Amino acid sequence: MIPRYSLPRMTAIWSEENRFKKMLDVELFACEALARLGRIPKSSLLQIQKRAKFDVERIKEIEAETNHDVIAFIKNLSENIGEDAKYVHMGLTSSDVLDTALSAQMQGACDILIDDVKRLMRIMRSKAKRYKKTIMIGRTHSVHAEPMTFGLKMALYYDEMARNLERLKSARQAVSFGKISGAVGTYANIDPFVEEYTCKKMGLRPAHISTQILQRDRHAEFLSAIAITGSSIEKFATEFRNLQHTEIGEVEEYFSATQKGSSAMPHKKNPILCERMAGLARILRANAMAAMEDIVLWHERDISHSSTERVILPDSTILLDYMLEKFAGVVSHLVVHEDRMLENLNKSKGVVFSGRLLLELVNKGLTRNEAYDKVQKCAFTAKKEGLEFKEALLRDDGMRSILSAKEIEEIFNFRYHLKHVDRIFRKVGI
Repeated sequence: MIPRYSLPRMTAIWSEENRFKKMLDVELFACEALARLGRIPKSSLLQIQKRAKFDVERIKEIEAETNHDVIAFIKNLSENIGEDAKYVHMGLTSSDVLDTALSAQMQGACDILIDDVKRLMRIMRSKAKRYKKTIMIGRTHSVHAEPMTFGLKMALYYDEMARNLERLKSARQAVSFGKISGAVGTYANIDPFVEEYTCKKMGLRPAHISTQILQRDRHAEFLSAIAITGSSIEKFATEFRNLQHTEIGEVEEYFSATQKGSSAMPHKKNPILCERMAGLARILRANAMAAMEDIVLWHERDISHSSTERVILPDSTILLDYMLEKFAGVVSHLVVHEDRMLENLNKSKGVVFSGRLLLELVNKGLTRNEAYDKVQKCAFTAKKEGLEFKEALLRDDGMRSILSAKEIEEIFNFRYHLKHVDRIFRKVGI
């Protein structure tokens, strides 16, 4: 991933240095297990542990000749270990090392993402509480529907991120497996104890069964969880972008004193970070699809998944880490125009209380169809004549014969739309 969208902590997980470090861990733990089984002399194990080291540039030099990264890695280790290097990688196949090391990398990357999500949830929770009873208009089909609160909108996002948190935790479990079972998963040349020991030391679990590789449905689940989380961020960001429309103006991204919005139009304040979230989420979804394609491999394995994963695994985790970090900043510093929310709600001149009126008429004994027609007629008359909906109701003789002026007045009380807010917040856990 390009540096523009990369943060140091996640980038370090996918560095070549860390990749080879995880591979070395696998090799050393496998040697320890073999020594316990009496396959490696203890003196040789001590020499291996003492002298095993690698040099990334030297590995690249060897790989240029061998065209095989694991062989290059082992050869570099052998150069440093000496005679006892004959016990390194004994009974293992390349994917034993690669897949187990990769699982450790994915596990570490997921830990960062889980921390990121928890931080964003804390910010969303705070915003939800702050704007718990800040009245605004709810919109369906982009048209005024009924009053709600901005806090409810933020509580909804908090609850969705809670589901994403569980998805990432589940995905972490799915990829927290290693395998050291040989060329086709039969343990023909390696004792299953080596797998059990090595995985435990790596903080992983042994796969119940494998071929030469860990099965890629695990990796697809991991990247799907990432893609869904990114899509949630895009969803929230898209709502903020919509609410920042000049014609709406209810929220906007924070705009610093030195920030510039347009090279041609000095007045512009653009929702650039929210738009960036939308663009990056597309990459996450595309990468998840590529991971789905990787599930299908020939026989006990081929190598078509490898080149894909070298791109999509680092890129997706790095991008989501970046998105969570940046969007947390967007939410934390979001500018909320409460006065504009109320102003916009009033633009529809009270017709957004039509649902409440419908129910009152039904309670008075009208059929639903009769009540609907009466309310619709009054709403359309109010709009046509530019009247407040309340005024149109008071002028309508048929409506006045059913409801008193006091009853009509009560229909326009916001308390009906706020009475269950506390209960909803408790359900969400805020």
